[in-house]
Amino acid sequence: MGINLQKGQRIDLTKGNAGLSEVLMGLGWEGVSGWLGGSKNIDLDASVILFDENKNVVDLVSFRKLRSNDGSVIHSGDNLTGAGAGDDEKITVSLARVPSNVKSLIFVVNSFSGQTFKDVKEAYCRLVDARNGSELARITLSEKGAQRSAILASVYRNGSEWKMAGISELAEGGRTAEDLIPAAKNYAA
Repeated sequence: MGINLQKGQRIDLTKGNAGLSEVLMGLGWEGVSGWLGGSKNIDLDASVILFDENKNVVDLVSFRKLRSNDGSVIHSGDNLTGAGAGDDEKITVSLARVPSNVKSLIFVVNSFSGQTFKDVKEAYCRLVDARNGSELARITLSEKGAQRSAILASVYRNGSEWKMAGISELAEGGRTAEDLIPAAKNYAA
C-alpha cells in the first residue's frame, strides 16, 4: 500500500523506486445513494494537462484525445457511470518518454454531465508503478461542494527525479479539461 497523500504533501517518486519508468493514474468514484436506494450514475472524466516550465500547455489527454502527441501518455477511455469496483478511468504515463520540455503533469477531473461533487462519494486517485502494480500514492477527494471539477495531483520533474504533490482541490470549471487549464496552471511547477 502506498502513501495516503494529503493536500499539499509532496513525495519523491523515484526515491526507493529505482528504474521507475511508467506509472498509472487510476481514478475511482461512486455516486451517492438515490432516494430509491442504489447509486446515482456519475460521469466523471479524468484528464492530464502537460505544462512546460513557463506554465504553457504542451498537450492535454482526456476522453476526447486518448493519446498525447508523442505517445508518452495514454488514456483508457471514458467510463460514463463510475459503477463497479476499482479504477474507473486510467491514464498511463511513460515517464521515460515524456518530452524533456514537459515540467508538470496536472491530473484533473470534471463532470461532463454537469453533476456536482455533492453527488460523488468515495472519489480517489492513485498512482501505481506499472511494472508491478504496486500503489505508490493515493489521494482521497473528501470535499463536497457545488463545483463540477477538481484538481487532484501534480507529477513533476525536479532535475532527473519525478515527484508528486497532492492537490485535492475542488475547482470552478466547465465540463471539460480544457476549461480547467487556468486553474490547473496555478499548480504547475
